Amino acid sequence: MRNRTKARECALKILYSVDIRKEPHGEMAQLFWDEHPVIKNEVREFSTFIIDGVAKNGALIDSLISKYATNWQIQRMPTVDRNILRLATYELLFADCVPPKVSINEAIEMAKKYGDKDSGKFINGVLDKINKSERKKE
Repeated sequence: MRNRTKARECALKILYSVDIRKEPHGEMAQLFWDEHPVIKNEVREFSTFIIDGVAKNGALIDSLISKYATNWQIQRMPTVDRNILRLATYELLFADCVPPKVSINEAIEMAKKYGDKDSGKFINGVLDKINKSERKKE
């Protein structure tokens, strides 16, 4: 598995635990890293970049997800899907070092792996709308 793919999966696991436990991002990240001491530094760095970015821009990210996830309230989405959307939306809007197609494809693959049978399609639809509508405004 590539380092950035692994980093996204680590970020997803941390964001998921933050969402479930309602604990601060930093504490959940530290617990995760303590439990996984063999993870490479470059994986940790990119995961931290995503986690910190989602934490800093959470309100904007959630409002965009809500706007483009037609007929869905963000708090009613499956926790895994919601957090995949958060990390991928952060990448789309703020990570110039990642091509949009890569962010979307990685999110779809995570959704297939960790979500339910329809998660990949749902994630793809929402991220495609965000990419086409919000990135053009920049």
